[in-house]
Amino acid sequence: MSEAFLSHLSATLKDIEAAGLFKRERLLTGPQGGRIRVGGPKGAREAVNLCANNYLGLADHPDVIAAAKSAMDEFGFGMASVRFICGAQTLHRELEQAIARHLGKDDAIVFAACFDANGGVFEPLLDEADAIISDSLNHASIIDGVRLSKAKRYRFANSDMNELEDRLKEADSAGARFKLIASDGVFSMDGYVAKLKEVCALADRYGALVLVDDCHATGHLGEKGRGTPALTGAGGRVDIVTGTFGKTLGGGMGGFVAAAQPIVDLLRQRARPYLFSNSLAPPIAAGALKALEIAIEADDRRALLQAHAIRFRAGIEKAGFKVLKGETPIIPVMLGDARLAQDLAQALDDLGVFVAGFFFPVVPKGQARIRTQMSAALTTEDIDFAVSAFAEAGKSLGIV
Repeated sequence: MSEAFLSHLSATLKDIEAAGLFKRERLLTGPQGGRIRVGGPKGAREAVNLCANNYLGLADHPDVIAAAKSAMDEFGFGMASVRFICGAQTLHRELEQAIARHLGKDDAIVFAACFDANGGVFEPLLDEADAIISDSLNHASIIDGVRLSKAKRYRFANSDMNELEDRLKEADSAGARFKLIASDGVFSMDGYVAKLKEVCALADRYGALVLVDDCHATGHLGEKGRGTPALTGAGGRVDIVTGTFGKTLGGGMGGFVAAAQPIVDLLRQRARPYLFSNSLAPPIAAGALKALEIAIEADDRRALLQAHAIRFRAGIEKAGFKVLKGETPIIPVMLGDARLAQDLAQALDDLGVFVAGFFFPVVPKGQARIRTQMSAALTTEDIDFAVSAFAEAGKSLGIV
């Protein structure tokens, strides 16, 4: 190993540390939930968890766990293969068909993660004759997936419909054969819902396809948890929906693309992350299937989640913090400085509230924040406890 190379990496890590941008992982000693056990030098401690994507609280649901255990007995632990060789089970098709039915699409294809789904969806469908118009705040997986495609790339400012129309006109002027607009359904760092109805209206006007990454919506937003197309009234006009089982739908892992049959069929033939990755482990597929079943009927959990978001947002604003406006369970507490975000996260950790600071390169420089996320696994008492902790920590650090 080259010592010069290792020295270079060490210097880079020191620069990251000096800039206050170093990320440290904390270890949980038990399951994901509204209250968790966090490991530490003095032993495990309990904390209210405000930073998981466990929106409906299904990550430790007993029925989800039971389904995963049962599947392990029936189908085994792992597939040890990709799908087209010998890695496909009836369980995988059940999951694909269930999520397709739920979202009103012909079919779906399951990937190891939604990062892979977004990474693999563009390149097989579009080539140099085509154009992709992407929202500037789209998830990194969309950005990487677009880069892998040979299609011409256009970018429009977040939810700016005038700029989107300008990019569509540019693509037409450049002679694009097919145009695809790509957008997150919920922009995960801000909690904003995309203007999908307006996006789809422009897509109709300019003959474009629409792809929505609904990772932070499927299961808990919209009627029966059908996501942002249902929430915004865009409905079936969205052509391609990508999403995950790693958040609301059980919190395990795995992603999907749901779309018209020819789209799914071609992805099975040519999507590289699908062709060259192991199939989802049977317990994970079964747990996700059960979580989807529960989520569809979980209007009570969705109502509780919304109530928690309203209560926390009101409490945190009253305490003097700046939060971004929104209607989702994602409530970013804006701080600006990366080190301050980490200091507040540590102060809250000391008080028994588990959060994480977000800073560059996850968010733009100067826009560091603590992204809080509500969960139906929390109680009203948990919400009030967390608001009080924010107020105490904020005062001790001179933030409020």
